[in-house]
Amino acid sequence: MERTPALKPLLLLDLDGVLRSFPPIAPEVAARAFEPSLLRRAVTGQITDEQWRREADFPVSTGEVIAEALALVRVARRQCFVALLTNATTRLEEDLVALGLDAEVDAVFNSARLGLAKPDPAVYRRVLDELGYSTGVFCDDTAENAAAASEAGLDGVHVPDVAALRTALAVRDLIPPTVLLILPDRDEAEELAAELLETGWGPCHVHRDMLAGEDDAEDVDWVVELTTAPDGSPASAHRAELDELAEEHDGFTGD
Repeated sequence: MERTPALKPLLLLDLDGVLRSFPPIAPEVAARAFEPSLLRRAVTGQITDEQWRREADFPVSTGEVIAEALALVRVARRQCFVALLTNATTRLEEDLVALGLDAEVDAVFNSARLGLAKPDPAVYRRVLDELGYSTGVFCDDTAENAAAASEAGLDGVHVPDVAALRTALAVRDLIPPTVLLILPDRDEAEELAAELLETGWGPCHVHRDMLAGEDDAEDVDWVVELTTAPDGSPASAHRAELDELAEEHDGFTGD
């Protein structure tokens, strides 16, 4: 496998629950499909996806991409080598193509191909060895898998939702720190900027942003630039809070 530049940070991601979601599964179906011994055989490649689904009477589904998470990964990929490390069956590669995710990452590590599954520490060390890294950031929606990654030398992070993923990437400088509050009214933007500056946000600069191709002065937004939160963390780690604040002022946020 191609080795990555030494100075490029490594970002490893789980797939299901981080970048892909599925609709709710009926309890009786889940009990059959995710019976521990059967599931382990499927995700370590001892049986094929077809054999697993036949034995579990489990229908095929490719799931759906979590659009907000993918947007974050695209930004992080500008500076990171991004790879998937996922417990999956022999169907994974087909699903990634169907979802378009095969083109969104730099490498894919499928437990069914490796013969090892999370949270076995060996699977994390195997990936690091193959990529030529000594460590990296690993994000998983399962706390046990994140903890095992930390024990194996990675920076394991539990990310149960998109907000947690955003925070994890922001505080590690894997996505830009700045968030823009975009408001329709100049006075309101300047007043809000002053209030935020008093509470410890920075730099709280206000910019005039005319829509591209528009000459009418009415078609202007006013942008409040925020880079650092009062606790010293990146503003982008507080995106949900800033989204709500922008909506309260009839605006929206941007990067």
